[in-house]
Amino acid sequence: MPMAVGVIETLGFPSVLAAADAMVKAGEVTIVYYGQAESARLLVAVRGHIAEVKRAVEAGIAAGEQVKLGAVITYYIVPNPPKNVETILPIHFTEESEPFRMS
Repeated sequence: MPMAVGVIETLGFPSVLAAADAMVKAGEVTIVYYGQAESARLLVAVRGHIAEVKRAVEAGIAAGEQVKLGAVITYYIVPNPPKNVETILPIHFTEESEPFRMS
């Protein structure tokens, strides 16, 4: 099955935590990256099958927007990212994420 990457950027840690939690509970996805974009903006990236990533990102957006004083700034889903993008950007499975990889 084709793989995808989904990214959500939030304002504040509570929003990114709620989004990440909702994403892994809503779909068979693996968190492959978490980091600070700038200032109080944080992002989390997940990988999985396209349908699972779409479902997970939708749940993450809803959860991140429910956090008081937090906000979802932006999100994006990339179906079938090419190998050169996967190699350069931090969206690939790593040794840390591999034990949690969904199929």
